[in-house]
Amino acid sequence: MKRLRFVSVLIIVAGLLAACSKPTPEPVTYTLEMTEYAFEPSVIEAKVGQPVTLEVVNNGSLSHEVMFGQNVRMTLSRPDGYQYDLFAKAGVEPQMEGGETEMDMAEHGHGATNFMLTLSKTGERATITFTPTEEMVGDWEMGCFEQEGVHYDAGMKGILTITE
Repeated sequence: MKRLRFVSVLIIVAGLLAACSKPTPEPVTYTLEMTEYAFEPSVIEAKVGQPVTLEVVNNGSLSHEVMFGQNVRMTLSRPDGYQYDLFAKAGVEPQMEGGETEMDMAEHGHGATNFMLTLSKTGERATITFTPTEEMVGDWEMGCFEQEGVHYDAGMKGILTITE
């Protein structure tokens, strides 16, 4: 009798735990188009635990880049990347295919280490894949800082919102 009661309690607890666990969000894919001087879409949303794929394409005639961060960093009174990098803050390394990717921005003229994807030619494509973590919750800006920040100042920025 005690054994049956114990097994019944275990089954109930297991059922409650299963009912309380959050389901894994479905993967989401966005096509992020870069033009002179905008990202389309300009707002991207994802949830913690939701696999995200960004299919990035340069539809402009100029070279463009995308960085994800918070608090624009200024160098010689020009926007030059972010104080806080999305991926570095969370300790996440995104999976990449195509384009030029850099973690050390010094050789590209940027003064700090931020993740950056550069697509130099019209029609060039790349893919960024990552899964947001709790450390990424909030609003993050995506920006292009080409030509010493001219692209950013011209409006080439958007928002990546990550929710729980």
